[in-house]
Amino acid sequence: MRGSLSLIALVATGLLLAAQGAAAAPPPAPFGHQCSTQSDGTRFCPTTDGGPGETVDGVPSFDGVPLDVDVTLPPQGAKGPYPTIVMLHGYGGEKTDFESSDPEGDGSNTYHYNNDYFARRGYAVVNYTARGFGHSCGGGPGGNHTGPCGQGYIRLADTRYEARDTQYLLGLLVDQGIAKSGALGVTGISYGGGQSLELSYLRNRIRLPDGSFSPWKSPKGKQLSIAAAWPRWPWSDLVDSLLPNGRFLDTQVAPPGQSLDPVGIPIASYIAGLYALGKGTGYYCGDLNTDFALTNAGEPASAEAVARLAEIYAHHQAYGLPGAPAPLLIENGWTDDLFPPEQAIRIYNQASGSAPVSLQFGDLGHSRGSNKPTVNRPLNEGGSAFFDRYLRGGHGGPAPGSVTAYTQTCPASAPDGGPYTAPSYAQLHKGTLSFGSVAPQLVTATGDPPTSAQLDPIGGTSDACKAVSSSPAVGTATYTRDAGPGFTLLGLPTVTATIQTLGDFGELDSMLFDVAPDGSERLVTRGAYRLTDNQSGPVTFQLHGNGYEFAAGHTVKLVLLGSDAPYLRPSNNLAFSVQVSQLTVSLPTAAP
Repeated sequence: MRGSLSLIALVATGLLLAAQGAAAAPPPAPFGHQCSTQSDGTRFCPTTDGGPGETVDGVPSFDGVPLDVDVTLPPQGAKGPYPTIVMLHGYGGEKTDFESSDPEGDGSNTYHYNNDYFARRGYAVVNYTARGFGHSCGGGPGGNHTGPCGQGYIRLADTRYEARDTQYLLGLLVDQGIAKSGALGVTGISYGGGQSLELSYLRNRIRLPDGSFSPWKSPKGKQLSIAAAWPRWPWSDLVDSLLPNGRFLDTQVAPPGQSLDPVGIPIASYIAGLYALGKGTGYYCGDLNTDFALTNAGEPASAEAVARLAEIYAHHQAYGLPGAPAPLLIENGWTDDLFPPEQAIRIYNQASGSAPVSLQFGDLGHSRGSNKPTVNRPLNEGGSAFFDRYLRGGHGGPAPGSVTAYTQTCPASAPDGGPYTAPSYAQLHKGTLSFGSVAPQLVTATGDPPTSAQLDPIGGTSDACKAVSSSPAVGTATYTRDAGPGFTLLGLPTVTATIQTLGDFGELDSMLFDVAPDGSERLVTRGAYRLTDNQSGPVTFQLHGNGYEFAAGHTVKLVLLGSDAPYLRPSNNLAFSVQVSQLTVSLPTAAP
């Protein structure tokens, strides 16, 4: 009996000590930062901001650059480690861009797309300011750029630096028992979208400063990998985005280096706007200042300019990275004049068969995207289900290979059209409507300055529904056809023609319009094609595309121009001309 009592006492003592130990377990402190419980029960664990460009308790990255990082954890009671999502902000932004105390966010872009929403649903959420911006050594010209911040400048989403920052932060959280190593996801909009795409291709590797690859391991040596990525409004090929040459076709897998030869046409108004935004809010050092000057110089591209474009292609984009990506859901906007739909399609065509890749399209993204709640809300719900599938073992979300597309509607107050869904991109469009002319028309470098100025996405309009007066311009080629009973464009229009060019450094820009019975016209989509010197013979190129309904009684109009300035940089040779003949434009349609 005495032995039994002793055993009971020993067990009781052990239980008491275990209870005391459990009670004494320290609360989670991501990166050593204290957490406070929010009104909805989630726990917010921020970095303390200091002066311009500084943080009080910034997290040193792999190279010592201090990063301004916040972590949001699920409510108490949810046991870690947690499936973890990193939310990456846009160019000129900061960590707070996707932070909210309301899961509905702004009701559109950040509806069910913010730290509070995902933390409520059981995720740990990492929001941090990219190096060179805000309190991650940014702060513009007045920021702190000494000591550890001396190397903390903007490197334009370099896979060797910005992407590695994200990987390093996730590794620290895995070692702390906060992030679940097999359930790491990334997402972001624009600049953050491009980085998300890079991280999906890096997947289980880091990239070293010399450009080589090494296995991605946490600081304590645990092997890590990205499990899912949802890039929104991203680039896949940054060279093609900023200097399109028009060689990409959605029916093909883009060959390596396609966007480098020939050197494309700078999207001048966007490049100038982005450069000014970064210079005012962040820290530039070296390359970006040089790149901007080289771009502004135009044709002929110097050896230095060609080398810089090759460096950007090699280190600042996902396309061209070897290997298969992590599961991807990619969202791009029909009416986005910065990162249009071909940025998603390029990855889709290349990666399909080696990884699950799904697409989302709509009237959204950068200017002239409308970003209505009627498209953002359902697409955001699809993104949330996508993460649940790959990070939490769920079964919902877009099916691998599938495409979901909403159509542009006008006026801006009208709900988006659709959705149109298909099991593959090739099956999204069911029919084709074609028109054109065999007769020769002459295109000169003059363009149509009044129309282009009104439709420039930076200085002209951010309204995808803007109507302008229809008037013929000398030196442009025009092709029209009646819309008949009406139809829905759904994809990228393809132009085939025979050309004869006189002169160097030419460009053949394009605009597709919906012309109303009263003569007013609306830009539906546009494109750019860089001509080689004295180029002659057959050509094929595509416009950026759209989902757009042409009403009965309207007219479809294609215009070819030698300049779409100020959106596209005009050629340094204002004397070139192009004779265009045997032209056909084929419009993919929703119905057979």
